[in-house]
Amino acid sequence: MTTLEMGQLAPEFRLRGPAGQWVTLSEYRNQKHVVLVFFPLAFSPVCSHQLPDIQKRVPEMEALGATVFGVSVDSHYANEAFARSLNLSFPLLSDFKRQAMTAYGVLNTELGRSERAIFVIDKNGHIAYSDVSPNADQVPSIDRVIEALRRLKG
Repeated sequence: MTTLEMGQLAPEFRLRGPAGQWVTLSEYRNQKHVVLVFFPLAFSPVCSHQLPDIQKRVPEMEALGATVFGVSVDSHYANEAFARSLNLSFPLLSDFKRQAMTAYGVLNTELGRSERAIFVIDKNGHIAYSDVSPNADQVPSIDRVIEALRRLKG
């Protein structure tokens, strides 16, 4: 598994979000920072606690010029139901073909799903921060994501 380095150009992605609409990284270039939250599985216990904790900090991240996306291997239908069940305001994207998780170096090939990870991508499309958990039960720090966004704001 090769993890992306700080300053490296973030891989493009094209993933299905709510209502099956396509979302790409490039549509945010020169407009917003992007926070990508890779989570293993919708409706799993740790994810069901992690994503609401992120939701509490979404206004802070938006105030710092960022948009937030969750990414999992689940279908966009399952992700939509999961987001509704947790009252999330940020979209969950389906990486059903595992292309983004492979490109970002977080695919657990043995389990067929992503590791738990967060990436901050600046407006220019470069990796500004990354945190890949050593195990699925360890949740990356959202405080560090906020710190990284503050540094980008300058």
